[in-house]
Amino acid sequence: MGTLSKALCLLLLFCTLAVAAADVADTGGAPKYKDPKQPLGARIRDLMNRMTLQEKIGQMVQIERTVATPDVMKNYFIGSVLSGGGSVPAPKATPEAWVNMVNEIQKAALSTRLGIPMIYGIDAVHGHNNVYGATIFPHNVGLGVTRDPMLLKRIGEATALEVRATGIPYAFAPCIAVCRDPRWGRCYESYSEDYRIVQEMTEIIPGLQGDLPTERRGVPFVGGKSKVAACAKHFVGDGGTVRGIDENNTVIDSNGLFGIHMPGYYKAVNKGVATVMVSYSAVNDLRMHANKELVTGFLKDKLKFRGFVISDWQGIDRITNPPHLNYSYSVYAGISAGIDMIMVPYNYTEFIDKINNQINKNLIPMSRIDDAVKRILRIKFTMGLFEEPLADLTFANQLGSKEHRELAREAVRKSLVLLKNGKKGDNPLLPLPKKTGKILVAGTHADNLGYQCGGWTITWQGLDGNDLTIGTTILAAVKNTVAPTTQVVYNQNPDANFVKSGEFDYAIVVVGEPPYAEMYGDSTNLTISEPGPSTIGNVCGSMKCVVVVVSGRPVVMEPYVSTIDALVAAWLPGTEGQGVADALFGDYGFTGKLARTWFKSVNQLPMNVGDQHYDPLYPFGFGLTTQPAKL
Repeated sequence: MGTLSKALCLLLLFCTLAVAAADVADTGGAPKYKDPKQPLGARIRDLMNRMTLQEKIGQMVQIERTVATPDVMKNYFIGSVLSGGGSVPAPKATPEAWVNMVNEIQKAALSTRLGIPMIYGIDAVHGHNNVYGATIFPHNVGLGVTRDPMLLKRIGEATALEVRATGIPYAFAPCIAVCRDPRWGRCYESYSEDYRIVQEMTEIIPGLQGDLPTERRGVPFVGGKSKVAACAKHFVGDGGTVRGIDENNTVIDSNGLFGIHMPGYYKAVNKGVATVMVSYSAVNDLRMHANKELVTGFLKDKLKFRGFVISDWQGIDRITNPPHLNYSYSVYAGISAGIDMIMVPYNYTEFIDKINNQINKNLIPMSRIDDAVKRILRIKFTMGLFEEPLADLTFANQLGSKEHRELAREAVRKSLVLLKNGKKGDNPLLPLPKKTGKILVAGTHADNLGYQCGGWTITWQGLDGNDLTIGTTILAAVKNTVAPTTQVVYNQNPDANFVKSGEFDYAIVVVGEPPYAEMYGDSTNLTISEPGPSTIGNVCGSMKCVVVVVSGRPVVMEPYVSTIDALVAAWLPGTEGQGVADALFGDYGFTGKLARTWFKSVNQLPMNVGDQHYDPLYPFGFGLTTQPAKL
């Protein structure tokens, strides 16, 4: 090596050391990315410049908690971990058990060379629904009925506190699908068939994340340790699939796509939502997980979304049919479409191998990897994860707190829709008197907390029974509400002889659908589960009765309506069944208005307000009102 070459090398080395020294000196001994006083952009750039390719790829990987061992976290530089539906540290785990689990995983992430904290995510779609003892709010199908954005904001605030109570900073909520066909098994995750109501309900986002400063409009924002990063999902058109089949194809023109299914995302991005989750479904035969035009071209480029885009559970696998048929292509298509974080959730080694191979072959450019990692780091910095990566028990007393349960109770009574109140020529049945002789309570859903909460409660598909979590069934609520002298008799499915021999003053019949979630919840008949129809027939033919329907969507009711004195749509009210009794007995009036069209027959579907042939049993916006009973 010549003298000149040696001099140049020494000069280059000196400059490199000087820059590194300046970085450290500027921040009092720490790199810029660790200094919260530095501008956000400077912190991102500084950290990006220090990262190897493997550290960048690791940030793009989200794995399930059951495989997130310390060695996996450290060896693969994993950027995110999640709990799938029902994935918990232990049955009926306490906040302390949750916090300890999350911190154990976090400590492994922090022990890596650069100490980049992982972000832990969980589905908290109607409260902190995986966690024993949490407040379970009504599912979105009921909340849309309230048409009360400020109520949604308060629910977001409460949910954020309960999620943080377990040490988790990221919630996969809200679902802002516009369900256009109730045969879809996820319809209860949608606020309405009307995009305008869905837009209003996005006020849950500042509830979850905190109020976005006006000057930061549209910039991802999470306002401290009492808040969580939110996730608008599922982008886009998930509620418009043919015949409501889950993960199916949405056949639609641009007016329908951008006029019906996209407006919720305009609001979500404007309110600073931190992340967006991509839909399993397709738009005009192109899987959304491979739709670069909409994910990158529209969401990122046109809407200027600056948070990160996350796949759904094994979402890139679904790009090919059958899933995982050509995983190399799926990885390429998903990353190229603009997905930043991949919910693997178990197959992380194969995913990392595939993405490495495609980068080495120049199939995926480094600019795409850098875009993904910058977005992920932006959210982590914005959340304050670098400053306070470890959770504590500060908010443990918020889980299932009395204040949150009262809020859920308020949400229940505001989400009820009174569809019928009295037969023709008769006086209204509701509100019911608290002081009377004997009341019959019947039906499969009257004393079943699991049925009341529906899917996405403790487990993915939901549960049957009362041992799943803490709450108040509708039967218990009735007993809490009536006068001490009133006798309440419960018979789940009384026969005609029992009904006739009981000398009841009136009956409350609570029937509906069993719990379900995606895939298993699709239905072509939308009927009330047996013995519900038999119970209605046995009871309502013999006495004054109110039927309360507990369901995730409108169901077939026309054959029974003429025999029923009063009919209430209670949707999936969650843990606070007292809210149902509040309205039945007149402590509060009925105020809810349908946010979904109630069809006569499934043969009419899909049928939405504004359609040319609109002939519902109860139209969109319908809902009888009552005044609170006088004491």
